[in-house]
Amino acid sequence: MSAALTPSSPPPYVPQIRLYQQWLARERGLAFADYHALWRWSTTELDAFWQSIWDYFDLQSPTPHHAVLARNVMPGAVWFPGAQVNYVQQVFRHVAPAHAAGLPAVVARNERGRHTELSWPELRRQVASLALALREAGVQRGDRVAAYLPNVPEAMVAFLACAAIGAVWSICAPDMGTAAVLDRFRQIEPVLLIGCDGVSYGGRDHDRLGVMAELRAALPSVRRVLLWDNLGTSQSAPDFGLPCDDFTRATGRNNAEAAAFEPEWLPFDHPLWIVYSSGTTGLPKPIVHGHGGTVLVALALKVLHNDVGCSYAANSFGERYHWYSSTGWVMWNAQMSGLLNGTTCVIYDGNPGGSKERPDWTTLWRLAADTGVSFFGAGAAFYANCLKAGVDLSTCGDLSRIRALGTTGSPLSEDAQRWGTEQFAALAQRQPRPDGGDIWWCNISGGTDFAGAFIGGHRELPQTPGRMQCRLLGCAVEAWNEAGEPVIDAVGELVCTQPIPSMPLYFWGDADGSRYRASYFEAYPAGHGRKPGGGDLDASAGAVWRHGDWLRIFPDGSCVIYGRSDATINRHGLRMGTSEIYSAVEALPEVLDSMVVDLEYLGRPSFMPLFVVLREGQVLDEALRARIADAIRRALSPRFVPDAIEQVAEIPRTLSGKKQELPIKRLLLGQPLDKVINKEAMANPGCLAWYVDYAQRYLARTRGD
Repeated sequence: MSAALTPSSPPPYVPQIRLYQQWLARERGLAFADYHALWRWSTTELDAFWQSIWDYFDLQSPTPHHAVLARNVMPGAVWFPGAQVNYVQQVFRHVAPAHAAGLPAVVARNERGRHTELSWPELRRQVASLALALREAGVQRGDRVAAYLPNVPEAMVAFLACAAIGAVWSICAPDMGTAAVLDRFRQIEPVLLIGCDGVSYGGRDHDRLGVMAELRAALPSVRRVLLWDNLGTSQSAPDFGLPCDDFTRATGRNNAEAAAFEPEWLPFDHPLWIVYSSGTTGLPKPIVHGHGGTVLVALALKVLHNDVGCSYAANSFGERYHWYSSTGWVMWNAQMSGLLNGTTCVIYDGNPGGSKERPDWTTLWRLAADTGVSFFGAGAAFYANCLKAGVDLSTCGDLSRIRALGTTGSPLSEDAQRWGTEQFAALAQRQPRPDGGDIWWCNISGGTDFAGAFIGGHRELPQTPGRMQCRLLGCAVEAWNEAGEPVIDAVGELVCTQPIPSMPLYFWGDADGSRYRASYFEAYPAGHGRKPGGGDLDASAGAVWRHGDWLRIFPDGSCVIYGRSDATINRHGLRMGTSEIYSAVEALPEVLDSMVVDLEYLGRPSFMPLFVVLREGQVLDEALRARIADAIRRALSPRFVPDAIEQVAEIPRTLSGKKQELPIKRLLLGQPLDKVINKEAMANPGCLAWYVDYAQRYLARTRGD
């Protein structure tokens, strides 16, 4: 680590959310007794709050907006009409000051050991060069550009180049098969395809030239291919039947034209990217987000709640932000948003757990030590794997700069959070952190659907293992009971009763908006429920967003997500999130993974099987079954002891790592496999044969065959 990363006397630590509140008091004359009062203001005075975010971050527009929220209705809210923005304009604002401070824009490493750093001027030059090349290739505003790239700087450059000229970006990870990618890209009809010759993952190189040829052949809208040579095999690329340009050459322009390039000013709601949220059946939803809403919400989340860009790090040793993700998960978009406030993004391309032959859950920790990461984020499953593997962080290098641990993707168990806290407490004895105190966990929950978070962190609120600290500013989130009434200290449906700027503009190809409405607004249509400040909603207020999660809001404002509401266990009238069962079961040393489904349906007697993956050499005998049942009985209730416990080789998961509880539930209820699950959207479709056989045997028993 360079000397620039180890200042001798950093300034006093001041969290970003406190700086924002000081600004509100100074510039708006607003003071709040506590965070709940601030949150209540932000969700009831939407114009004032979102204007404050615009002003606090000094967003720029060559034309003024004539309203903040011109139409307060869901779906169909209209934000900042008249304003012009561009995601890339906001990124480019940091080129000169960040570079003058000696900070890089991107630090990247892959599992082959290749290390790359992009300075801010170099990032700008490459983006400008590629943007000009795209224009010359005929890409225009509103055209879709599809990418099949791993988590590398080239993917970030390609996205920024597209956004700079008003093209609409969409990316799939190269671990996805041809059919899954086509399910997404066919819907948006891209004019240009950007891809790579191959990727390295888990200690092996994987050729992707064949997939690129299949994609090109199946996407007649594509007029040109741009190929990045990652493995050095692009010279053997097939004839795509249309112009194929070299990515490195396209980003190589370094002349007056590139230096003079400026991103285009676009309407606030101009489409930025298309991301996909996979349902259990049907095609993935192609969700369109806009430039302005994405920038506003990303800054509010990243800075105020994730505290990325904290004041002690805003000097020469800078903030270094890492959130491990593949390009197929919206956390890739979230990682990149660090650039919006001048943060150095530290990215990793490869398997965070090493290879099958040589498992190693220290990989990302060693990356963080080597590169001076200050905010370290990963999916909740990553921390659980570190706990299971017995990772000792004292062997991973100097981690003293890490002041925050971020997590999302699934509920974080209390045990995993305590593991991390204890590890960093031990490290602090030898490696004191600049901010002092315990490590801070920034647990967030939101989603691809609105490219943001509903619930997350607050640097100055108490921490309780297994909980998220608060509902986020501007997010009118409540837990609703079956009568559509908000409840506290009880599990209910997670709803959002007011619009947020980054909610989808629409789904691509959904001309009448029916698919969009069905996804979020059918459960609570216009006039359903109550206003956040009290009082009945009327029909003109629009619908209420139902997110599909079970949420419990505690009296102190902290929150727990209990999993998807359509996969919740309901045993004899008592509801329980599947995550609580997993927490109890997976705490046993013999159990690596688990999945539970409840087959209580349309009056049928409840039957709840639990599927477990055991450590190598372990066998599910009656003694272990008894220990599992006892663990659930003690941690939860005898009501939630499974009716059957079955040993399996794998738990079916999506490409983003989520357990596929609902498809397996539907399979066990007698629906055919091809109607309940899309194999191409799975990480491990080979495991399904066992579940199909199990379902057939279960259904035969219930029919009395």
